[in-house]
Amino acid sequence: MKLGLIGKAIMNSSSPDLHVRLGQLTGIPVTYDLFDANEMTIDSLESQVRRVIARGYRGVNVTFPWKEEAVQLADQASEGAYMVGAANTLVFEDGEIFAENTDFTGFVSGFHATFGERVPGRVLLIGTGGVGKAVAFGLGTLDADEVVLLDLDETRARRLAGELQAQGVPASWITQDQLTETVGHCDGLVNCTPIGHEKSPGCPLPKELIESRHWIFDAVYVPAVTEFIAAAKAADAGVMSGVSLFVFQGVDAFKRFCEDADKRAAADVQAGALFDHYKRQLLKESDS
Repeated sequence: MKLGLIGKAIMNSSSPDLHVRLGQLTGIPVTYDLFDANEMTIDSLESQVRRVIARGYRGVNVTFPWKEEAVQLADQASEGAYMVGAANTLVFEDGEIFAENTDFTGFVSGFHATFGERVPGRVLLIGTGGVGKAVAFGLGTLDADEVVLLDLDETRARRLAGELQAQGVPASWITQDQLTETVGHCDGLVNCTPIGHEKSPGCPLPKELIESRHWIFDAVYVPAVTEFIAAAKAADAGVMSGVSLFVFQGVDAFKRFCEDADKRAAADVQAGALFDHYKRQLLKESDS
């Protein structure tokens, strides 16, 4: 099964390892190639997709800056991809392109795996880019009481609040000076910014605002334990790691690529073991 990833600055992506590993675990020979616009000429997403289809690829993942274009390119789209207005997975079958957003499905799966039947409550979500948008709609699917959005780009936060409201999700947006007051009235705290990544260290909000009653999610997974996660653990808050989203979105994409129902079920079974593997691996890299 020939797979790949199309995007920019993706040469350090862990996706090839994840999908090849899933192939080994499910008995499917897999190759996974990186098509990085910083390393090769990609005139457009459509031209690159047509190229890989002609070369016999089963599907591709898509990342920055083409997720919104990916869903527009598709002949059919999942409910999640349609709601979010973006896709990170394209499957090629019977001459057509099917689009899925596994950031959306992966967040929902990861939330259930981490917190069980816990309800999100009122959630502050910081960062309304591609992942933030998918997570926001995921929170809507999980019946969050309200999704409160904060972004340095206030126009983008306001626009996403409107999109969520149009889909029946209670949503609002705030400015930076309302952060402290808002955290005090929220159950969940979510980081979908790059803050906390090894290349942009820090915490997306003052650590002293995190309480034991909160649950938090950090989309950053390099390092596996960000400053935000460390602060949440110190406060005895519930924690969902970015490793969870990485694994579940990858498993969901792999399941879309699989044509055999038994192979899809086998991939599902591997999610927990893969989470443990990548968490150990990323913790080891953080310590080295």
